[in-house]
Amino acid sequence: MGLARALRRMGHEVRVLGPCDGAPPASFVTPIGESLPTVANGSIAPLAPDPSAALRTIRVLRDEQFDVLHIHEPLTPGASITALVMRTAPIVATFHAAGESLSYKYLSAPLKGFASAIDHRVAVSKDAVLLAQRYLGGEYQILPNGVELDRFDSSQRVIKKTDARRSIFFCGRHEPRKGLEVLLQAHATLPEDVDLWIASDGPETERLKGDWAGDPRLLWLGRISDAEKAQRLHEADIFCAPSLGGESFGVVLIEAMAALTPIVASALDGYMNVATHEVDALLVDPNEPRHLEAALKRLLSDDDLCERLVEAGHHRSQQFSMVHLAESYLDIYRQIIARVGPTKSASHKPRIAPMQLLQGALGLIRRH
Repeated sequence: MGLARALRRMGHEVRVLGPCDGAPPASFVTPIGESLPTVANGSIAPLAPDPSAALRTIRVLRDEQFDVLHIHEPLTPGASITALVMRTAPIVATFHAAGESLSYKYLSAPLKGFASAIDHRVAVSKDAVLLAQRYLGGEYQILPNGVELDRFDSSQRVIKKTDARRSIFFCGRHEPRKGLEVLLQAHATLPEDVDLWIASDGPETERLKGDWAGDPRLLWLGRISDAEKAQRLHEADIFCAPSLGGESFGVVLIEAMAALTPIVASALDGYMNVATHEVDALLVDPNEPRHLEAALKRLLSDDDLCERLVEAGHHRSQQFSMVHLAESYLDIYRQIIARVGPTKSASHKPRIAPMQLLQGALGLIRRH
């Protein structure tokens, strides 16, 4: 969605195609049906693998005749695979997953066949490259994820009174790999004036609410909008990302950096693609509540450390501008159009029209 907005501001016509549970979030989104929650990489991916979603995808591709198809997680069932099979235009594919993938492991032969339709492969990190190359082979250009920095404008940062309560902000799906239970254990012994704001939900929400029902310092926010997430980042004293694994890149860390919020996060390869310990964040061993507690206490008691991390983090966040990422992708789109040309099924004149697909979501772009 962020990449689509950036490309549209540059004058290109973009459509994002994917499952929508409810009304489309923007006028440039074409829903292909409701999502089917699917277990993937230790999490739940909202896919639309049913035949009706595939038929809607085919109809959009044939009717719109986009110049470039940009597919995120290209080998997920549903619109992604459908777009690869149809191949109505040159294809750019971005690989996000890292760690291990059972589907890659056991279906590598057929997936290699689908992947042969890709004209240019991109991965968001070296960890994502390792997973894709292990089972699919091929060459990959690394382009880190981008952030719409203006959405986290640091001028909105809230200056608290000295006697105000302090707060730690967590935003992530309530599932084991995101480490919320570890954070709850670490928070339990923090001072009484330190609240924990918990955004989103997931399969562990009700159990964790029950287990920690006696702590009035916990604020369960449920699912929040992007605007509220930015506001919470501006108001929080610390942003905490205690994930246990499965992270290929730390977009949420960049958002916190842009919002001038000090960070405590797990020392995972994916997060270390973004943050450096003692430079722009405090990184601790994952699944170690006492280590996490110590890092949180350290930030809560050391204003000079917070200021140093925030300054370095804000500088770091500027390197991940969504505008710069959009410009990089535009270069790729132009190159593959020049190299591959329009497909045989495309009878129109090429106009730079990429299509994007994120975990079963597809996006499309055209220049006037």
